[in-house]
Amino acid sequence: MPRQSSPPAKSVSPAGSPNFKAIRSTRSFEEIAAQIRGELAEGRLKVGDRLPSERVLSEQFGVSRNTLREALRSLEHAGLVRLQKGATGGAFISEGSAEAITTGLMDMFHVGSIKPSQLTEARIWLETVIVREACARATKADLALLRQNISDAEAATTHGDYDSRVEIHLEFHRILARMTGNPIMVILMNGVLAVLRHFVHTIGESDNAFVLPSRRRFLKLMEAKDVEGAVTEMEASLKRLQRSYLSLAKEETPGNVKAATKRVI
Repeated sequence: MPRQSSPPAKSVSPAGSPNFKAIRSTRSFEEIAAQIRGELAEGRLKVGDRLPSERVLSEQFGVSRNTLREALRSLEHAGLVRLQKGATGGAFISEGSAEAITTGLMDMFHVGSIKPSQLTEARIWLETVIVREACARATKADLALLRQNISDAEAATTHGDYDSRVEIHLEFHRILARMTGNPIMVILMNGVLAVLRHFVHTIGESDNAFVLPSRRRFLKLMEAKDVEGAVTEMEASLKRLQRSYLSLAKEETPGNVKAATKRVI
């Protein structure tokens, strides 16, 4: 099957060419990244634009190609630049990615800057805001998605499929975040849930039998447009989960993580 060619990338027009200046800082790669961000803010660079070649950029910035590449890689990790190889390759301005936020949160959790108690607490706070907005904006299609999610969780529980049950439960909260219609809330929730998933798997399986009944009550309250009732139900469920998770986490020691041990709460 013949390879499909990628659509041609936009080029920066002369009238909107980025205005880069020679670098004088000892942290050259950071200043390069800052200037490129500045050109985005000023509108002289837009999504889809291809940056000038490495040779041209290194001459404009007055730095070596290695320093330039370091700056471009940092922007790639931040989701602002896409580096493409080949004859039609180069550095392209991308639409941005939320992956940097998730990666940053995960790194902070790994090094201990975010504690399990802080993670679960922040989740409760964030969810409270999300539930209020989700209740206000819920459509019949949204409610149907939540209803199906609860059915899927019931099936996973019946079949003893712990991993699927975890993912389905997490998806319930992602659905609520999407119901707000605000991409920032979606990004934040996805980042928190990614770290929470990792945390839950490190402490091992648990049978939180109260979750599904709580979900059914929550959905009824949402369908009845009882915002305060829905918020109260969700907070009570998440706080109970928080106590469960933190209790299990205290049982573990750094050299004795029982990721495959099943506990019944």
